[in-house]
Amino acid sequence: MAGKIRHLVNRSGRYHARIVVPKELRAIIGKTELRQPLGGDYRQALRLLPSAVAQLQHQIALAERKISTTSTIRPARYPLAPDQIALAHYQWRLEGDELARSHPAYAQIGIDDQLVMMLRKGIAGSLTDNELAELVGDRIDRYRHLGNTDAKRGTAEWRTLARALCIAEYEALARTVERDEGDYGGRPTTPMLIDAQPPSLPQEALSLKKLWEDYKKSRTQSGFMRDGGKRQDPVIDNLRNFLKHNDARRVTKKDLLAWRDHLMIELSAKTVSDVYLSTVRSLFSWAVENERMQENPAVGVRQPKARKVRGREKGFTDDEALAVLKASQSYEPTANQFGHISETPQNVAAKRWAPILCAFTGARISEITQLRKEDVRQEGDRWIIRITPEAGTVKTGGYRDVPLHRQVVDLGFIDFMTTAKAGPLFHGATDPAKYGTGARVASGKVSEWLRRSKVIPEGIQPNHAWRHRFKTKASELGIDSRVIDAIQGHAGRTAGDNYGDVTVAAKIRAIDAFSWIVED
Repeated sequence: MAGKIRHLVNRSGRYHARIVVPKELRAIIGKTELRQPLGGDYRQALRLLPSAVAQLQHQIALAERKISTTSTIRPARYPLAPDQIALAHYQWRLEGDELARSHPAYAQIGIDDQLVMMLRKGIAGSLTDNELAELVGDRIDRYRHLGNTDAKRGTAEWRTLARALCIAEYEALARTVERDEGDYGGRPTTPMLIDAQPPSLPQEALSLKKLWEDYKKSRTQSGFMRDGGKRQDPVIDNLRNFLKHNDARRVTKKDLLAWRDHLMIELSAKTVSDVYLSTVRSLFSWAVENERMQENPAVGVRQPKARKVRGREKGFTDDEALAVLKASQSYEPTANQFGHISETPQNVAAKRWAPILCAFTGARISEITQLRKEDVRQEGDRWIIRITPEAGTVKTGGYRDVPLHRQVVDLGFIDFMTTAKAGPLFHGATDPAKYGTGARVASGKVSEWLRRSKVIPEGIQPNHAWRHRFKTKASELGIDSRVIDAIQGHAGRTAGDNYGDVTVAAKIRAIDAFSWIVED
């Protein structure tokens, strides 16, 4: 839904314009807020609101004059462009003309030809500052008191505004003459008034923090952000700290470009692009789609990333895979000088079993380290693992069953699983809400250990390289890509891939086609 309209309040079914009086002015005005009734009809209230707010702002401006101790012109509190002031003045003059026609004395009022001539000279720019001040100086003062301008007499800005007010006065007089003839359909003819945009109704601030919380709630309800947005929370905190405010509607493209450049001082281009900018782009896009904001300030804000130059394949070669799995299967925890082993049994198990499970399933490392004892079952003479979001997180959001390669069973994984306690096999989290975090920590420790063991070639991701190798070997073996995608949890390439199921039997045939890696 759209944001609340600033200065508009509803009290007992009636609308009012409302402005809070600044603290330093309350002693003069005698109130903490000013109100003006707008009636009970919402549309009418919106139409009357700008004029009512201007009147209330005028009261505040008059109070400010009383506490001013110098003759210095104060900065405009509610600044408007010259064409906007001219349009407001033109409309104000026509409203005054309509009210005046209800008075009997109006028939005695005529058009001052001398005034018309001076206005034409003012429009042409041929009047001196003194002549302009005498002609429209009181009008400029009016809009200064309203807080719409702080232009100083004699400056180019002041003369531009004076000329704009001459145009507004002249056009209003033209409409007055037309009305005298019964023509009420007249419109401005000067491009400045035709093209002027009326001041938009101000809106209440939109809390960036609240917007982020609503966005996370929407995404989690739809099955995304299974960690509750914890990974992206620091992004929004960083943006709020940089902006030094919390109003989403005040965020501009220029702000985000400056933020991006600030992030690049300490972060990589990939992190800035794929984590920080991607997060705010998605947030503001959602805000626009759900009518919380009018536009997405992050559109077009991007950070180029250098293209990676690869000197080799992404996956492990056969020799590299063999070296990693030998190191994994022979891993023994190190005891300190007192013979004490500080490493948990789950971490030891992760280093021994996660690599080979990745090798023969093509699964993501965190999908393996989140496995629970209850996720391993036997069907006939085959063992199956279920990769499910109930155990942590799954990128595709759904579960999948993957048959175990006979070498995994032969090396003793089932014996290990059978003797393990119920629950996670490779991390120690006991709260299901923390399973995902526990799995990520465990996968990170496996990766760190492999790098320290110096069995990982330079430029290779120690965990993800198994997914690449699995796909490469499947291609060499001529296995149906749809079956491999189902095993690895990759989305189908075409709409047709979503029809029909890839059975466990089909997956077993594919897994059995892979040769053993660790040799006796």
